[in-house]
Amino acid sequence: MKLYQFLLLLSFTGAALFCPSVFAENTIKISQDNVNNLGVTLGKLEAVKQIPVLTAPAKVVVPPTNEYVVSASQAGVITTLKAAGGDNIKKGEVLVQLNSPDLLSMQRLYLKSLSDMQLGTLAYERDKKLLGDGVIAERRWQETRSQYNAFVYDVNERKQLLNIAGMTLPEIESLGQTHQLSSQLNVHSPISGVVMARIATAGERVDMLAPLYRIANLSELWLEINIPQERIGSIKVGDQVLIDNTPIKAKITLLGQSVNPENQTLLARAVIVTNQALGSEQSVVRPGQTINTQIVQATKSAAFKAPNTAIAQNEGHYFIFIRNQDGFKVSPVTIIGKQGNESIISGDFTGDEAIAIKGAVALKANWLGLGSTE
Repeated sequence: MKLYQFLLLLSFTGAALFCPSVFAENTIKISQDNVNNLGVTLGKLEAVKQIPVLTAPAKVVVPPTNEYVVSASQAGVITTLKAAGGDNIKKGEVLVQLNSPDLLSMQRLYLKSLSDMQLGTLAYERDKKLLGDGVIAERRWQETRSQYNAFVYDVNERKQLLNIAGMTLPEIESLGQTHQLSSQLNVHSPISGVVMARIATAGERVDMLAPLYRIANLSELWLEINIPQERIGSIKVGDQVLIDNTPIKAKITLLGQSVNPENQTLLARAVIVTNQALGSEQSVVRPGQTINTQIVQATKSAAFKAPNTAIAQNEGHYFIFIRNQDGFKVSPVTIIGKQGNESIISGDFTGDEAIAIKGAVALKANWLGLGSTE
């Protein structure tokens, strides 16, 4: 057994054989020269306030309140499509122009009701004056006023129908002034956003309410995360979600109330809490993507981040090596999470300790070779 220990020490420590040291069970006494020979690099523990709980894939989706389907407000033939997929558009921007014969009929009826109201206004003003002079009876005034109100109601109705058909209020006002009918109908964007899909084609005849474009406001995005049923109890609303290889963060706002029977997962929804998804340099999160995420939770107890290379394992237990004046103290740790090439650990630390972040394997061999009876 002693021969085995000697050979193990020889393979990892080299020059350390020529400078014998006295070891305690939890201490490695070693000179600075031998530390250098072992290739040990020192670093600091990094205090953390969050610990990783779960790694899971997520799908990026647009909130339903931020997604719109632009449809034809009247039947007609599409003459022009002014936007393509991926274009940024502003609210009120013209997306489609179409030729609609039905629009001509609606404009004609509006102008007729406008003309009737103008005639009714003259009669209203005349009879109002005559009533004041005592020339006409109260009954005739009431009939004139009732007819005038009917004209006003009809104009307002026709005006609203034109607005619903797709004409803007300035366009309707211009129609009332010029009396020039036009079958060209402009379809405007209801929001500022991005064209997600173009559905119609130029020259196509479409019916009323036929879909033309799908557009979305991407200022907010959701992550739909499938949580395995055995981990449901460890996730809660308010937990933070990190997206791999990006600075973007999200927060869980909803946990589903039912488990998917096909894969036995629970749907969790997280909202991206920054607008970084829209940044030109950070536009790495897009609707439809499937990305890797990590759910983290705040911790009340002291926790620290350390490279995986700094952690040694022996008989199912984990240790790190803390530099002291004699060499290194072997300190047990508990691993409470992992993030890539780093581990989140807890133990009796202040955070100011200098630890071996490289060369821990050689230190472990040194420790086991003279501090153990194996």
